[in-house]
Amino acid sequence: MNRLTTSVLALLALVSVACQDNQSLTPKPTTGVLLDETFANGQNGWEGEYTDYGVAQDSLIQFKFEYVKLPSPLDSTRKSLHVYGRNRSDDLFMFVRKKLTGLAPNTEYTLLFDVELASMYPENSIGIGGSPATSVFLKAGASAQKPEKVKKDDFYHLSVDKGSQSDEGKNAVIIGNVANGKQEEGYALIQRSNKGKPLTVKTNEAGELWVFVGTDSGFEGDQSLYYSRVKVTAVGKE
Repeated sequence: MNRLTTSVLALLALVSVACQDNQSLTPKPTTGVLLDETFANGQNGWEGEYTDYGVAQDSLIQFKFEYVKLPSPLDSTRKSLHVYGRNRSDDLFMFVRKKLTGLAPNTEYTLLFDVELASMYPENSIGIGGSPATSVFLKAGASAQKPEKVKKDDFYHLSVDKGSQSDEGKNAVIIGNVANGKQEEGYALIQRSNKGKPLTVKTNEAGELWVFVGTDSGFEGDQSLYYSRVKVTAVGKE
């Protein structure tokens, strides 16, 4: 192989690497599936948090977030994100969140959420302050800013606008409640979606969005839920 041939091959190799790098930096389009998580291979960057309670109540809530198998009688080979808490404020918000990267910077995305979770609470259930099923509002949201706990006047709020209980916010929509679809108590998988009312949010300059799903509760008691799938799809504006 002569020197000229060697130089040409080296140049072609550099061009190939540059093309691959450019492809990896190409932002994801504003339509299509951005995330479809079944938690089969771990938490994959998902975090758990809770807000909407007084500082003095912190030790009473006993919040728990863990990566576990689905509870009996469901398929125990499937994994999920388990959240648990004792609502002592009559307004507890428990949620899971994840950062999406590689999106187009400073760009609006219109999002549809499809969420599957395991709940044990029948629709006809009653409790202190409200039903553990129908008074617990499931919300899905997104923001360029990380949704996290912030303290103001001895009360913990969410840093983005999710609304309050049955009210929606700028960064979140209600996708249903946590009724298990049965007449008796027992874990069942339920599906919820914001089909028909998509959420539009704008990425930051780095092409990032935080997505979150959680329960805004009017039921004052213990609650345990298992998130088994979260799918986020970007769609064209309606």
